[in-house]
This record gives sequence, structure tokens and C-alpha cells, in this order.
Amino acid sequence: MTKAVLFDVDFTLIYPGPMFQGEGYQAFCARYGIEVDAALFDQARAAASSLLDATASTSVYDNDVYVDFTRRIIEGMGGRGDAMTDCAREIYAEWAACHHFVLYDEVPGALGALVADGVRVGLVSNSHRCLSTFQTHFGLEGLIDATISSSEYGLMKPHPGIFAEALRRLGVVPSDAVMVGDSVSHDVEGGLRAGMGAVLLHRDETPHPLESSLRDRGVPTIRTLHELSTALRALQPELSAR
Repeated sequence: MTKAVLFDVDFTLIYPGPMFQGEGYQAFCARYGIEVDAALFDQARAAASSLLDATASTSVYDNDVYVDFTRRIIEGMGGRGDAMTDCAREIYAEWAACHHFVLYDEVPGALGALVADGVRVGLVSNSHRCLSTFQTHFGLEGLIDATISSSEYGLMKPHPGIFAEALRRLGVVPSDAVMVGDSVSHDVEGGLRAGMGAVLLHRDETPHPLESSLRDRGVPTIRTLHELSTALRALQPELSAR
């Protein structure tokens, strides 16, 4: 039986509201005298995401990586000028504020079902958001047993150390735990390297390009946390074999 489930936070349990979409970035930039095209946001963010994927090889938490990521989005939207870095720093600072985010509808029920089954729940986040404030803001008190963020710990997912520390706080060994998140490089690969099972949460109707290869490695892909209980049952034979 799975004794603990660790969750990523951003894009797994919550998603950004308008402040962190194209028009929100445009409003941030306007305050710094930077002109950008809001319609280019999705394209710019996708292009900049390779920078975050590169952190998987270093795992050392560094604010400047996220500031640079944000600056690249601004640049990809057409922004120019020295003020881009200051604007990116403000956007990054605001990312920590819970009121800019929305909880996915199924999260309270999914966490509650785990708790009702006696499963311990943990959060492992690469963000600088206060995870105690996160629980209070979204009304999740009593559903989460332990939390750890990379800004607190100093190392980011997929480094096995941050997972090991989360499991230590939960009092569970890796073979009895599963990591759930939206990132293959940070959540899935990190969880597997730490000796846990893993589930990829891909909130998109289009299949993930690695879905088949992940399935061959014993990693199920789900579209919503409504599917988590089924995925956990499917993982039981593999976890038992570890």
C-alpha cells in the first residue's frame, strides 16, 4: 500500500490567474515603459522553458534563474531595454503571492480521499512561495502532513536530497511513496531517482510526447487528480517489487 504521496505545487495543485498571462505581463511591462505583445506570451513562455529544464542538471536553487526565465518571456513578447530585468524581478516576486493563483477544482477532494485512506500527503515545490500560507489561503489545513520548498532547502527537484528530506519529515521510506507532478524532468525523474514511484499529471487532451515511454517504465500519466486513485492502484505491484 502507498503510504505517502508527494505533490508538486505549481501547475499541479494551482494555476496562475490573469496576472501571469499575456495581458498581465503586458501590464507589468507598461509600468516600466516596456512595450510587449500579449498575444506572444504562450510562444515566449514555451521558448523560455528550456532554461528551467536546464536546472535539472544543477539542482541548486537560484533566484536569478527564475528572473532570467521571466526576462526571456518579456523579450520573447517583444520587450527591449535595460528595464526588463527590474520588471522580471517584480514579476518573480509576485509569483509567491497566493492570491494570483487558482486551485484546481478537484484538489481538496483528491487530498481528502488520500487522508481518508490513511495516506500521508507532502508538498515538494521548486518555488519560493510560503507553503504554510499556501495551505491557509486555499483552505487545505489538515490535509497536508509535511512541506518543503527549494528556496528553504537550497536544492531543487530533481535532486534526490529534497525528496529524501520530504520523506524524512513524513516518516516514510521511498519505496512506500509516490511523487505526482506536471514535470517529467523535475517531478517524475526526480521521484524515480529518489527511489519512489511516480505519476505524471498532464492536464492536456493532447498526449504527452513521452507518455508511451513513461508507461513502459511503469509511470502512469493522468489528466486530472480525479484519476490519481486508479493510477496509485496500478502502481502497487511495482512498488511492492522494490
